Amino acid sequence: MFQIFNTFLIGVTAGSIYALMAISMVLVWRSTRVVNFAQAGMALLSTYFGYEVIHQVGSYWLALPIAMISGAIVAAVIELVFMRLLLKHSSQGAIASIAPIIATLGLLGLIKSMIGYFWGNQDVSIESPLSNVGFTLGTQTLALSPMKLFILIVVSILVIALTFVFQRTNLGLALRASAYAPEISRLAGIKVDLVRTFGWAVAGAAGGAAGMLQTANGNGALSPDSLEFSLLLAFGFISAVIGGLDSLLGAVLGALLLGLVLAFVLTYIGGSLVFITAFVLLLVVLLIRPAGIISQRAGRRA
Repeated sequence: MFQIFNTFLIGVTAGSIYALMAISMVLVWRSTRVVNFAQAGMALLSTYFGYEVIHQVGSYWLALPIAMISGAIVAAVIELVFMRLLLKHSSQGAIASIAPIIATLGLLGLIKSMIGYFWGNQDVSIESPLSNVGFTLGTQTLALSPMKLFILIVVSILVIALTFVFQRTNLGLALRASAYAPEISRLAGIKVDLVRTFGWAVAGAAGGAAGMLQTANGNGALSPDSLEFSLLLAFGFISAVIGGLDSLLGAVLGALLLGLVLAFVLTYIGGSLVFITAFVLLLVVLLIRPAGIISQRAGRRA
């Protein structure tokens, strides 16, 4: 029973980090209708900015917000300089729907190459600012350490804040309107381009937070070809699709579900089946609910 409880804690912690990546992908999708496969590269670059702060100043607590701010700036610049022009010129034609997706894959490779050029291809390290040793309950050790508890708190705060913004504010309404009906939104006085840039910026900040938390929660190693970030992208995308690409709430629920399923598979079956299990879960959910756990209509409210 205690092992089941610990597995649950592991799944929730992992799922909370997947949720940040899933939210970042949902935000880009909702603002531009583009699946941003460069999100992992943007998160990786933001984490390297955080690493540079730690290297120079020695403070993870300063590095985390700096990584989020730098992630927002990088994402906003990419949207302004690259994606806006691309979407404008690929708005018509047979490849209009896939050109931006292909472009984000190219961006992912470009960002990794830039990281390798400036920081080198060797591993660098980000040490956890808090202990990764689990709390004790009697004679048992919980799979919940001070660092994991911090991750849960940070993710919860970010999710609540984003949910409030997109559900209860005019800015959230403008973002949804700009995605679904850009021309009508412009006639209504909404600055569609600015709103889309904001959506990308928030997604970049969420990705920066995910990168910093994931690195500190793992072995601390960071490299341009980091497997952890590749898995973070894959699991974040799967979480977003499972939950529903139009819903922030769906992204969180999908990430938690994926985290729990993978944790139980890892504990009771074996690590070799973790990756394939994620895709099997995706197929099962899509067969039952093609629009995701949260339907499109519910996603517009969330």
